[in-house]
Amino acid sequence: MTPLPVSGDQGKVGDHAGPARPGAGPGAITPDGCAVEVYRRLPPAGEAELVHAAVPAGTAVLDLGCGVGRIAGPLTALGHPVVGVDESAAMLALLPAGVEPVGSRIDDLYLPTRFGAVLLASHLVNTPDAAARAALLDAAARHLAAHGVLVAQWNPPAWFARLRTGGRYSGALGDVGTELEVLALTPDAVQAVVRYSVDGLRWEQWFRAARLDVDALDAELAAAGLRRSGWLTADETWFAAVLG
Repeated sequence: MTPLPVSGDQGKVGDHAGPARPGAGPGAITPDGCAVEVYRRLPPAGEAELVHAAVPAGTAVLDLGCGVGRIAGPLTALGHPVVGVDESAAMLALLPAGVEPVGSRIDDLYLPTRFGAVLLASHLVNTPDAAARAALLDAAARHLAAHGVLVAQWNPPAWFARLRTGGRYSGALGDVGTELEVLALTPDAVQAVVRYSVDGLRWEQWFRAARLDVDALDAELAAAGLRRSGWLTADETWFAAVLG
């Protein structure tokens, strides 16, 4: 198997492929297929520090799709007030102290507060349905303060270029072993399953991800009233955007 970085959030990108259930394994499974026990075990990977460097100190952060708070918790430790949004009550129950929980689907979210930073991690930008992607970006934009910053993670074209149909790509996230198997690959999307293993336990999570180029990304941001203001990482997997 060819090594390829596999994010622990890979399955949160959107629709599932294959079985009627998008995820399988011991413990609670969220509607989008995420195994709560897997996410509880995943370590931070410097995401909070990346957000911290992209916004002013003490900026309030709205973490959309926060899960168990793998990023939100370290952000609070860095001095940021954080509101964490997730539709999974099981995920929200594991949020660390100091993170304000909000149970909601992202596209249904209408909070009265605007935030200096909105976080859209977990490759949600690659959600395969165009209308769903637009709804996610609209939700981010309507909660962003006038001079706020959207910090977002996506799978760029270079990530898709490394895949092949039938390929299996192994890795590890802390103590959690990972394997990404590509079930189908087209010019527009990938269908895959991620397998996680730790302490003799195993989980599977099926997902589909849209393949967007930079022009398409910028066009979808613009449709939501956003403008990409720069890349935050050398591999262009994280970017910042602002209103306007």
